[in-house]
Amino acid sequence: MALYEIETQAHIMIAWADGPEHAETIAGRYYPEETVVRVTRRPRDLWVISKGQLGIDGTACPDDVARDCLNRASGDKLHAIRLYMLDTGADLRTAQKVIEANMSLGW
Repeated sequence: MALYEIETQAHIMIAWADGPEHAETIAGRYYPEETVVRVTRRPRDLWVISKGQLGIDGTACPDDVARDCLNRASGDKLHAIRLYMLDTGADLRTAQKVIEANMSLGW
């Protein structure tokens, strides 16, 4: 099995798969309403997201509210940001940083 990056209109997923077709099948299982636009085999058995690119300074800890919002939104980042703003009263910029940070931590 290899690590594949599967991109749809709204998501980028990382999954272990036997091949590109299997990777598309995995994406279809979780997001059947979305069309796969790209499948790329990762060159390593590792997926890295730069905290600096996400605007995270220092070490970040998982946020239970953000993870709950991501779960309720089925991983849809924009919907999760809206839910986080409603649940916490945070502004858009703060909500976006918190949700994206938790996505990078593997919610």
